[in-house]
Amino acid sequence: MSEQQIERRKRALSCIQPTGTPTLGNYLGALRNWVAMQEEMDCCFAVADLHAITVRQEPAKLRQQTKEMFALLLAIGLDPEKNVIFVQSQVPQHTELAWLLACNTQFGELSRMTQFKDKSQKHADNINLGLFAYPTLMAADILLYQPDYVPVGADQKQHCELSRDIAGRFNNLYGNTFVVPEPYIMKAGARVRSLQDPTKKMSKSDENQNSFISLKDDKDTILRKFKRAVTDSEAVVRYADGKDGINNLMEIYAAVTGKSYEEIEREFDGRGYGDFKVAVGEAVAAELVPVQERFDALLKDKAYLEEMMKKGAETASRIGARTLAKAKKKMGFLL
Repeated sequence: MSEQQIERRKRALSCIQPTGTPTLGNYLGALRNWVAMQEEMDCCFAVADLHAITVRQEPAKLRQQTKEMFALLLAIGLDPEKNVIFVQSQVPQHTELAWLLACNTQFGELSRMTQFKDKSQKHADNINLGLFAYPTLMAADILLYQPDYVPVGADQKQHCELSRDIAGRFNNLYGNTFVVPEPYIMKAGARVRSLQDPTKKMSKSDENQNSFISLKDDKDTILRKFKRAVTDSEAVVRYADGKDGINNLMEIYAAVTGKSYEEIEREFDGRGYGDFKVAVGEAVAAELVPVQERFDALLKDKAYLEEMMKKGAETASRIGARTLAKAKKKMGFLL
């Protein structure tokens, strides 16, 4: 066997905050890709509950949402035997490394983060230090596990670049310590838009409940929301400019069935939007109902869920402790 063949598999890390149930857009755009990614790489997946508290959280609700998000990661098909799946706050190395990195991050770098500016406007009554400095915690989340890749969406590219800058600066100052990770552009997921305003991204924070599909929505709710989806007056199922509503539904249908736009157009040739909306709803329900059933079963098995959390945290801590000790030693701390 060649040296190249025995080289370790590439490692990737992804995190998700436990702030509400993900939407169909989150699932098709990212989460389902994570399931495919676990076959190609050694993966670490974290429920990023420490990041959630930059905005005020109700303790009991945060606790419950953290358990639910962990259960959801298992329910979508992430295998705890293949991956390291854990809750961020149960691995203390994250916050300790974050302080070391904070002291190697420039104020100007953090002040340029667009998400800080956006969240400061939304939560003007609580512009706290954590909200400003959380990109250094995000850098610690990443660098702690020495990943080769970090899957990123458009809204996270800036944070990934900052993590790379921090890792490079640390390595230059103290010697080779961190792998400088590459952004990993996942296979294109569906660009799922609001069902009520298809010019906007589907969002769980939308005040109009009919605009998004929650991963917890039952089949009847899914069908009802798709029946109310915005379309146009042409009444022809085809992918074209100016048909944002139908384009959105076709992208969703293609993502869950694997059919091309041409196949979809042939399937619904001569049929109206009513038939198409029902078909999209049925296909989405067929995709989500098995996930929901596994999710419900996992939440009921409290002992198993806690065992998996404990196992994941212990493995993550072992990996993280090695990186943290190396960084502390390089900086001159007594171990």
